[in-house]
Amino acid sequence: MNQTARTILVADDDRAIRTVLTQALARLGHDVRATGNTATLWRWIEDGDGDLVITDVLMPDGNGLDLLPKIRKQRPDLRVVVMSAQNTLLTAVKATERGAFEYLPKPFDLNELVQVVRRALSEPSRGAAEPRDDAEERLPLLGRSPAMQEIYRVLARLMGTDLTVTITGESGTGKELAARALHDYGKRRGGPFVAVNMAAIPRELIESDLFGHERGAFTGAVQRTTGRFEQAQGGTLFLDEIGDMPPDAQTRLLRVLQQGEYTTIGGRTAIRADVRIIAATHRDLRQLIRQGLFREDLYYRLNVVPIRMPPLRERSEDIPELVSHFLNEATAEGLPSKTLDEAAMERLKRYRWPGNVRELVNLVRRLAALYSEPVIGLDIVDMELSEPAPRPEQRGVPDGESLTQAVERHLKDFFDAHKDGLPASGLYDRILREVERPLISLSLLATRGNQIRAAELLGLNRNTLRKKIRELDIQVIRGKA
Repeated sequence: MNQTARTILVADDDRAIRTVLTQALARLGHDVRATGNTATLWRWIEDGDGDLVITDVLMPDGNGLDLLPKIRKQRPDLRVVVMSAQNTLLTAVKATERGAFEYLPKPFDLNELVQVVRRALSEPSRGAAEPRDDAEERLPLLGRSPAMQEIYRVLARLMGTDLTVTITGESGTGKELAARALHDYGKRRGGPFVAVNMAAIPRELIESDLFGHERGAFTGAVQRTTGRFEQAQGGTLFLDEIGDMPPDAQTRLLRVLQQGEYTTIGGRTAIRADVRIIAATHRDLRQLIRQGLFREDLYYRLNVVPIRMPPLRERSEDIPELVSHFLNEATAEGLPSKTLDEAAMERLKRYRWPGNVRELVNLVRRLAALYSEPVIGLDIVDMELSEPAPRPEQRGVPDGESLTQAVERHLKDFFDAHKDGLPASGLYDRILREVERPLISLSLLATRGNQIRAAELLGLNRNTLRKKIRELDIQVIRGKA
């Protein structure tokens, strides 16, 4: 197509939007025909009119998405831009699967729409994704904020591809949910979705876990074991916390991405890797490259399409919808039905959410489980979000006392109490144990029993932390983090 004047068909039941689009596109030199219903739009299309269609989804006499398959059959070269105020991932996916050239959430940016029109009238045709029969299933991602709208649009474009994707974002932002959406709505949805957390596997076992091993490959390998790549054949392999992958495993993964095949540990026959790889991390991979901890060539192989999941503080307008969804889930699981009043909701929107959506889920479940009030108010939310720590004088600690001063005071009291007879030996180890036990216990409590996160917080190797938990007989109370 060249960029001369064209006829553009606009369908939207909002008169103001029809007027704005007509004026903007006419200024570009195009002939614009606008209607408020699908019947007129379809008559124009059947008559062979129009070089481009811009349509809303919900209109008085029909659904713009339902026209897309008919347009593809009747006029396969006619491009369609879909607009919608139903700003969900499902809308974006449906529009893409049914052959829309582009999906734009409302309210749209007029300059962006103009650029989309220019591309639609100039770019070569591309195929549409295969439609789904079960598209009404529960959505994996929620939110109508601009940040989430961009995520939906990117995910929708990637559904019909096998491109390798790297999803970055803080812990709790929904990286695995995005990966599952790519799988569940993509061309490999009929295959398995296999998720592997690199940080949860001992480093010396990662290669075997990923690629499998043959009998006798190493001490203890008494039989052949399939790896995650083999388990994910025909589907998607999600490599979470890819930044924690050790160097040897990085080299093996690079070979898979370069050559499309791998060998088991101890094996000699190459196995074809028919998997889509999606990686995720909360760490800065470029910083790890500078530190020599991550291969630069692997980074570029993984980062074909980068997706950044926004932290909750960047999409606070989504919080009411998320809270309502999580409260409904809690009710469906047998917890009492609850709502939040306006002041409480505003407090949630102002909170910084260091734990992101995961922290919000846990908060909502606590509110549903622990409080009898059917309507949760600001006082309860304030108490849950920022319960004030007791002042130093309330704890019997001098105001302004540092940790070092507190330890010194404690030890002085100890020596004063044992003037007449100090222990024979072992004081150093005894004091260290007394400090170490509460430190580890409180770290596990703060991370809700997640030993991986606790080890990272403490700066300990995960195996070292497990050993100390056993030696100090520390009870680990697990909870959803």
